[in-house]
Amino acid sequence: MALDAAWAVRWARWSAEVVVAEREHLVELDRRIGDGDHGENLARGLSAVQVKLGQVPVPDQVGEVLRLVATTMMSTVGGAAGPLYGTAFLRAAKISGVSSLSPAAVVAMLEAALEGVVSRGRASPGEKTMVDAWAAAVGAAQEAEGAGADPVAVLAAAADAAEAGARSTVPMVATKGRASYLGERSAGHMDPGAASTAMLLRAAHAAAESS
Repeated sequence: MALDAAWAVRWARWSAEVVVAEREHLVELDRRIGDGDHGENLARGLSAVQVKLGQVPVPDQVGEVLRLVATTMMSTVGGAAGPLYGTAFLRAAKISGVSSLSPAAVVAMLEAALEGVVSRGRASPGEKTMVDAWAAAVGAAQEAEGAGADPVAVLAAAADAAEAGARSTVPMVATKGRASYLGERSAGHMDPGAASTAMLLRAAHAAAESS
């Protein structure tokens, strides 16, 4: 079950499929505390990634796939999602210039993605943003890698933690982004970016299990 370029392509394709399927759910989450466009924007960007992947030969390295995802999303996704996810994937691509990821490389990839989101969004854990899902995923991946888990198990731990991180945003009061304008009224709703982060990381794990 190698985490190679073919896996990265599956990850991108499956991410598009799940986001398109869950588009209305993401729209509704964002409608409650944001602009209501997160699902549409992300589905459009990932669908464009699918099209792009069909137009080029399968790359040799994981990083090449992630860079294609990054640049395509930056050029097609509106709102905050494009820059945030684009930067996450671009940072991840820079440390993924290998044919197959080791457990340590999976951790490094996720750490780089988190650093990209933080640098772009200027958010910290606990502020009700996608950082809450990414930070939880990174922490769990680090712990799994330290315990000797293989690459797929590291991704599984990250995906589970991202889902828990997304759920943890429900009671939070937003202090970053458009949701922060609502103050106390933002509590009781899941952050849409955290929700989509969990979807993408679950897709990464599912794509790894199928290899």
